[in-house]
Amino acid sequence: MIVTPDFFGVPVSHVSEPPEMLFPVVFNSAHSGRYYPQTFAAQTRLDARTLRKSEDCHVDGLFAPVVGHGMALHVANFPRAYVDVNREPYELDPRMFDGALPAHANIGSPRVAGGLGSVPRVVGEGVEIYGRRIPVDEGLQRIERVYKPFHRTLRALLSRTHQQFGEVILLDCHSMPSSLKVGPQGFCPDIVLGNRFGASAAPDITDCAIDALQALGFSVVRNKPYAGGYITEHYGRPRHAFHALQIEINRALYMDEVTLELTSGFASLQVALEQFSLAFARQAGRLAYRYPLAAE
Repeated sequence: MIVTPDFFGVPVSHVSEPPEMLFPVVFNSAHSGRYYPQTFAAQTRLDARTLRKSEDCHVDGLFAPVVGHGMALHVANFPRAYVDVNREPYELDPRMFDGALPAHANIGSPRVAGGLGSVPRVVGEGVEIYGRRIPVDEGLQRIERVYKPFHRTLRALLSRTHQQFGEVILLDCHSMPSSLKVGPQGFCPDIVLGNRFGASAAPDITDCAIDALQALGFSVVRNKPYAGGYITEHYGRPRHAFHALQIEINRALYMDEVTLELTSGFASLQVALEQFSLAFARQAGRLAYRYPLAAE
């Protein structure tokens, strides 16, 4: 966690690109930002460790090696507790603001009801971030100054890659708690891969990702309980050769979930994900070309 006196002196996000893009694959980490504005740190009622539980800690580091293999990585600098770009831009909770929200705000989504809108009200299991309401103008300014620039950068990167290759595959990278339990046996998989139940990526591309992960020994579940958020849904347009997958990684594989510190598993997981990324890029790039023609 880095508290900065002027957050807007820090870029909203940064793109790491290789000298030459060799594959039509873009990695995105929207929730690993660790620059906390000083004004936000003063507003919250939470200690730093509790506040940081909403981060996808170290996920950007897990995928950093992909740049050396000819792929791009886009990473948010701001924390998810400040602005969540994996939501609609105006998914806002009126209970947390002093003042009236604009008429176009989506105040009725399930995510807003849970306090997890584009300006979150809670972290973790319903822990309130603020001790009092914040001005509505501040929430709207965060959308203008942080949310929209993040998506402009991501959109430009995807468009540029699509223009170069005629296709693009977005891997939206996240982490999940090891307390998650799925299936009748109630286990936590290593990875959950989401494709919006088939709407955001070609079936062969999804299968390719799962096969590549399982070949490395990972246990993988598809779409449950994470099918992909706004980013996957918004940018995944497989009929137009824009494919998007969300990947959720079990935090117990690489970090201490209490202290948020890296464990000895980080290095080996980073290597395994590097191997997965390269194998997936080589195979999925060839598959993606087929899909627009087959889907028409």
